[in-house]
Amino acid sequence: MDVVVINPWMMLPFGVLLGTIALAPLLFGVWWGRHYPKVVFGLAVITLAYYFFGLRAAPRVWHTAHEYLSFISLVGSLYIVSGGIHINIKGEATPAVNTMFLLVGGVLANFLGTTGASMLLIRPWLRMNRHRTGAYHVVFFIFLVSNVGGCLTPIGDPPLFLGYLMGIPFWWVAEHCLLMWATGMGMLLAMFYFVDRREHRRTPKPAPARSGETGWHIRWGSNIFFLAVIIAAVFVNSPPFLREGLMITAALGSWFTTPKSVHESNQFNFHPIQEVAILFAGIFATMMPALDWLEGNAGHLNGAGTSFFYWGCGSLSSLLDNAPTYLCFLKAISARLVDMDTVHQVSHLIQTHGSDLAGITGPHSEEIRQTWAALQKYYSAQLAAGTVGTNEIQVANLLGHPGNNGYIVAISVASVFFGANTYIGNGPNFMVKSIADQQKVPTPSFLNYVLKFALPCMLPVLLVVWWMFFRN
Repeated sequence: MDVVVINPWMMLPFGVLLGTIALAPLLFGVWWGRHYPKVVFGLAVITLAYYFFGLRAAPRVWHTAHEYLSFISLVGSLYIVSGGIHINIKGEATPAVNTMFLLVGGVLANFLGTTGASMLLIRPWLRMNRHRTGAYHVVFFIFLVSNVGGCLTPIGDPPLFLGYLMGIPFWWVAEHCLLMWATGMGMLLAMFYFVDRREHRRTPKPAPARSGETGWHIRWGSNIFFLAVIIAAVFVNSPPFLREGLMITAALGSWFTTPKSVHESNQFNFHPIQEVAILFAGIFATMMPALDWLEGNAGHLNGAGTSFFYWGCGSLSSLLDNAPTYLCFLKAISARLVDMDTVHQVSHLIQTHGSDLAGITGPHSEEIRQTWAALQKYYSAQLAAGTVGTNEIQVANLLGHPGNNGYIVAISVASVFFGANTYIGNGPNFMVKSIADQQKVPTPSFLNYVLKFALPCMLPVLLVVWWMFFRN
């Protein structure tokens, strides 16, 4: 799709929407609760009219509409299916138990995705802490399960999945991001443990559990199957709308086969997903100019080091959709570092099965050998089958030079970690807040989330990770 040249002033509706989401619940919460759909759709209409009638860029709008359909199909289907799985953890939720639960949730996010793990675990998390649930329980769940935890596989978070579709090997992220993941998880788990231990000491203890009132009790029926269908559907790319169709079918199957008593036990209703669907419809529409401006200017990043890519990609991922933000920066890295002459020569090598490798000389000979070695390491099956494409060769050209890895690691970690900085930084964040609100659990407002939690808790983690791994 061609890059759309936009008027920077058209980013204003997105800024107004973000400001309204942040301030309206504080300044006029009752009015906002009744009329927020009108505000959201009104701002969206301004941007859509600009694209349809000002830019004549209808294909760009339909592309965004498809992205929104994919997003809401995934989030909505996981919400419905997880609502049919009742996990009850009886007994006292001590700080140690809570910390272990968040660690397990973070690991699980790499196999179910941050959205899948969040939707599956948020209700039992709130239930096990019902005697002393505070806002920090919701926030640290968002930090660890909905964001940072999913940094090790393409399943974990949408930006990493886009990288996988662009040719980055499945396990490359785990191989190169494990230390950053461990650092972020370790710091956040330690923060949570000390905060929870302090609050645990202040809170009156619940009555001791009687025999038979401890342990895990899970009712899931056929919903594990439907959950697996949704996760598998993420990898379906054609034909168009098959992925979304599978997700919606799984959600319908779950809804009609789950006993009503399970939904009642989970206090299930459709209000949280309705709120998320409306807000993110406006966000997807109004952020198009910001994303298009970013894509149009991403090529001006020559000379930038890993620090710039870490903070630049991360900061934008806090407010924009982190998946296209990651993709813009990945394209900028490729444009800067991939040598197309090397790519063409490696393409010829593939046709000759590498028989000419020993005789290659010249200024690019070492880079060609490094690229060929990366192809053999990461794409041996594709090489043997003769299915290596240009994307894979370009990625091998990047990964074959050890000095290039830091750039891709920087945007991979940043796009995942920084998504925890706001409620809109990553899809499951607002879903978790909506479910907590529905169950009368205290949650911070948009602004308080940033000021009271993201800045004092997430920012030190982001600084330490930068200082240890990306300081150049």
